[in-house]
Amino acid sequence: MSTALITSLTYYLSEHPYIVGFRWCHSQSWASTWSFLITSIFLYITVSSSLHLLLSAVLRRDRPVPLGHLPDIHSLLMSLLSATIFAGILLSAAAEIRDTRWLWRRSKTATPLQWLLCFPLGTRASGRVFFWSYAFYLTRFLHMLRTVFAVLRRRRLAVSQLFCNSAMAFTAFLWLEFSQSYQVLAILSTTLVYSVVYGYRFWTGFGLPGSVFPSFVVNCQLVLVVCNLVSHAGVLTMHLVKGGCNGIGAWGLNSVINGASLLLFLNFYMRMHSSMRRRIVNTSPELEPADVVMQK
Repeated sequence: MSTALITSLTYYLSEHPYIVGFRWCHSQSWASTWSFLITSIFLYITVSSSLHLLLSAVLRRDRPVPLGHLPDIHSLLMSLLSATIFAGILLSAAAEIRDTRWLWRRSKTATPLQWLLCFPLGTRASGRVFFWSYAFYLTRFLHMLRTVFAVLRRRRLAVSQLFCNSAMAFTAFLWLEFSQSYQVLAILSTTLVYSVVYGYRFWTGFGLPGSVFPSFVVNCQLVLVVCNLVSHAGVLTMHLVKGGCNGIGAWGLNSVINGASLLLFLNFYMRMHSSMRRRIVNTSPELEPADVVMQK
């Protein structure tokens, strides 16, 4: 990659005047009000549930609605958006660290990792990283289309999916509304995993060979869950050591939501692996359950 191309990408992802001058404001930023957030989540749940009930009444359960490659194109779009946001917030975080490091002594911040975990008190939702946080927030509504595709193709609507997608949009809104600490690391890890997961879904959606590892998508999500748990512990430690991190109240609410999402995910993960073990036992009668556990 040439130096000119790298310079151009860096400019458009972290140094463009609109990105540098971004400010989260209810009067200027689209979809930035509480009323929009609550209405959107309500409509998402209502439309998904109504569509599920309507199709259940009209069509047989084993008859999906043909969508062609529309879900695969959506996966490609989400993968590209996630990769762009990942690159943008990574470059923007590096630029913010470079430009504001001289101010850190006032907030007892010594290293970039401490800044990533704990924004100084009084931090406002403006500048580079919050622009990409805003972009991530908007993509949460595009991500909700996965539920519609699931209802149309598999005729299935999971309450856990409704909750997790709604919670993610709500959480992303809290990050911006209260300039919450830790959001940079959360967006970096989430967009990195999503770019891989959605890219994988696009790849396999066109009949190309998938991963040799079973449950590739679920295992990627498990890695994301572990990263979030470690980061949450780091935020709490920094808050106690430094005497305060910005948006800690929102972080507490975020932790409760993440805890509920974690329980739902672990329940799904255990049921999935139990189902996999039963299939192995049924297809290999000579194996005992203990052998299945060793092979997993």
